Amino acid sequence: MPPLDTAKPGIPPGATARATGQPLDRIDGPDKVTGRAVYAGDIAEKGLLYGMVVNATIPRGRIVALDIAPALRIPGVVEVFSHLNRPDLAWFNSAYEDDDAPPGTHFRPLYDDRVHWSGQPIALVVAEDFETARHAAGMIGVTYESEPHEADLYRAAGNAHVPRQRSSINPSSRGRADLAMAEAALRVEGDYTFGYQFHNPMEMHASTVLWRDGALEIWDKTQSVVNSRDYVCRIFGLKPDQVRVRSPYVGGAFGSGLRPQYQLFMAVMAAQVLGRSVRVVLSREQMFTFGYRPLALQQIALGADANGHLTAIRHDAVQNTSRLEEYQENIVPWSGLIYQCPNVTMKYRLAELDLYTPLDTRAPGAATGVNAFEQAIDAMAHEAGIDPLEFRLINYAERDQTTGMAFTSKQLRACYATAAERFGWSARKPLPRSMREGRELIGWGVATGVWEAMQMNCSARAVMGPEGLMVELAASDIGTGTYTILAQIAAETMGVDPSEVDVRIADSDLPKAPLQGGSAGAATFGSAVKAACETLRETLSRLAVALPQSPLAGKGNVPLQFEGGTIRAEDGSAELPLADLIATCGAQEARADTGPSTASQMRYSRYSHSAVMAEVRVDEELGQIRVTRVVGAVAAGRILNPKTAASQVSGGIVWGIGKALHEEGLLDERLGRFMNHNFAEYHIPVNADIPEIDVIFVPEEDPEVNALGIKGVGEIGVVGTAAAIANAVFHATGRRVGSLPITPDKLL
Repeated sequence: MPPLDTAKPGIPPGATARATGQPLDRIDGPDKVTGRAVYAGDIAEKGLLYGMVVNATIPRGRIVALDIAPALRIPGVVEVFSHLNRPDLAWFNSAYEDDDAPPGTHFRPLYDDRVHWSGQPIALVVAEDFETARHAAGMIGVTYESEPHEADLYRAAGNAHVPRQRSSINPSSRGRADLAMAEAALRVEGDYTFGYQFHNPMEMHASTVLWRDGALEIWDKTQSVVNSRDYVCRIFGLKPDQVRVRSPYVGGAFGSGLRPQYQLFMAVMAAQVLGRSVRVVLSREQMFTFGYRPLALQQIALGADANGHLTAIRHDAVQNTSRLEEYQENIVPWSGLIYQCPNVTMKYRLAELDLYTPLDTRAPGAATGVNAFEQAIDAMAHEAGIDPLEFRLINYAERDQTTGMAFTSKQLRACYATAAERFGWSARKPLPRSMREGRELIGWGVATGVWEAMQMNCSARAVMGPEGLMVELAASDIGTGTYTILAQIAAETMGVDPSEVDVRIADSDLPKAPLQGGSAGAATFGSAVKAACETLRETLSRLAVALPQSPLAGKGNVPLQFEGGTIRAEDGSAELPLADLIATCGAQEARADTGPSTASQMRYSRYSHSAVMAEVRVDEELGQIRVTRVVGAVAAGRILNPKTAASQVSGGIVWGIGKALHEEGLLDERLGRFMNHNFAEYHIPVNADIPEIDVIFVPEEDPEVNALGIKGVGEIGVVGTAAAIANAVFHATGRRVGSLPITPDKLL
């Protein structure tokens, strides 16, 4: 049985005094490759029960009858939960809200006999072992009364509405786009649709609830242990000190863990009623029964003068949401941000379908809107007879075109130049179908990427004790390298080796941290850790000069440095090892709370930028597409760890390849059900599909964006990649495909 407390992740010693900026190996790497890492579905103890969820098979209607008798007769089955025996729990809608919930009526598992979507959880079988629970779940009979449903966005688009609760994603138009479009010397327009996309992390969602005489210790797959804890407390009427949520390792999430998924409710409910520990793990098929990247129908029209200057942009989008909640994404505003253009009009509407609420998926909104817009930009460059890279430079914007504000930093020009040099863009032949080798047509495409640089409220604690430096906060590491960069930040601030830093995160008992999402983790968690360590430095400095026997005694007016495990007078006259100070004074602790962006930061627009170039080879006879090269040049401020950052961008590019050529949830609108709910039919890129990926970080100093001068890199890799590939396919074949993924049938 794995231990309940995971071993402290360790980092190899030997880092330089400037710990950040070094390509250090991941702290959590050894635990993951040796199998020591403990995930939510790994925790076990004597007497643990296992739950298996039963899902609805109709998209809309009600449950007329549940036949649970066959399941209860199976030896080892303990209980079957449904709306018929659900305990009396909170019924206010606000109790079911979470930190990432869109406005609307939030789903309440097993609340009544209503079915809102195909795949909705309608029962939970609890048994002494997993196999018995799974077998018994298949024995439950359900009788439904179906009602007419709508799952076709193309049909529902006619009834789409402007979001009732307008948010920051509300598009802002300017000028007179219709008039400018009519007068434009050059015009292009097109329809763009990208298929439904699912998160599909390697680790499936799981919750293990350990019963502790009324208190609960929960191991949950989540991107916020605090969000999961608060969700449980509100619904089940528990106090925060009765619920502890832990998630030290997460096997990928990509947004799927931003909201508590239904297995958490099920496991907690069963544990509360039965007074025993319970685990519920979703199957791969069930991973297709909750949030996803929604479908969007986009229409984009561009106007330009004879010299290729954009004069008009029109971008309209209709996206699906559920009948329960009004999920919104930032799809169209990017089109008014990136390039100079005086006349822009944008519209965004939502259509309600009988599907579950969509969910933020890696680079939500931008992966849909920017990729479509960058395909349209390529089409206009071709119409103008201008090299697509040169066209982007002609229309380059030095300021945020929506707000008029300056950027904290923007090295996008350098990204274009760096990517072009590495890729060899100057050798590109301009005409489509002009590059080939044998029976393969060769195409080169380019696109721009952009993503927000965000920071949120966070708390952190730093402790210097006999065993070294420890930093604590309830942040998550969803595979992004959070453990490692926090160790680097703390080590650099305190002047110790990263191997001497104990990073403790992903525990709701630790100082409060927000959701790990939006590429805001490094800025948010890192700023809090830095602030806590700086406060600790002040405490230790005061102690060092106040101790009568200290070599630094009386040097209160001399600047002090923390370096090499010592406190040192800047003039070199004296130093005191931190270990000696702690041995004399005992462990010292400091805590800091950092907020979101300050008023001074809000005077600027804050974004990461990238240039993506891709090469494809298309078999002219079979229509098969191979991506053979990708170069991504990224400007994201100061890079804390080039190794983990490059891994994040590479992972995003893989997602972009999947979006361009592979991934699509196939919905049977007649059944309201995604049919390819497995890895055999939902195609994700595999090793053979991934070429050499060259990630380049363009130097970018940014003292304004935050105290660390950093921007997120987790999502920027997705944005622009699918467009660069689609543009390369056009260059290779002369065929413009606006419906992604691009499959062979769309080329033949």
